[in-house]
Amino acid sequence: MLLGFAFLPAGIKKVLRQPFTDPSNHGPFHDFLHAFYATGFFYQFVGAVQLLAALLLLSQRFAFAGALIALPVVTAITVFTWSTAVPFTASVATLMTIGMLWVLVWELERWPVRKQQAVPPAPPLVDLRYWQWCGVVIVATYGGLCAVTGGVYRPRPGGPHDAAFWIMNGLPLLPIGTWLLERRRPPRSA
Repeated sequence: MLLGFAFLPAGIKKVLRQPFTDPSNHGPFHDFLHAFYATGFFYQFVGAVQLLAALLLLSQRFAFAGALIALPVVTAITVFTWSTAVPFTASVATLMTIGMLWVLVWELERWPVRKQQAVPPAPPLVDLRYWQWCGVVIVATYGGLCAVTGGVYRPRPGGPHDAAFWIMNGLPLLPIGTWLLERRRPPRSA
């Protein structure tokens, strides 16, 4: 959920052709982002790829495909942020890259190169229905927030006076609530 949500604002911002950084900022990191923004269609294409990866990851049913699409993007972001000496962003991007790899390993049985085993599959560890609905609620809540605020919303320092700030920061409670709800479910019969 977190990996999928991380790509939502970035993807929407690029698809809508909004600059990712303030034009008054300069330095290797910001200058590259200004040049990236100036590419026009390529900037929007990368945004569409990020948005597609986000939706696939948030769907849970297609998380494997989302991780396959997102891995090259987040790897490029990781290398870019480390090479431009932006340690906080680079650390977050590195954790996201590790997370994408973890999703791919988690979904190992979906890999087409895996051999069929005669052993029947184990029952699923989670009930995907809960998590799929969680993804739908996250996308709908964030989309509604963007519509109400009139743009791609990202919380800024000094924003606690705005209701949107609390809604945005409350979104992580949805997966926590989903996890608690899913843990209380009765066991599914085979």
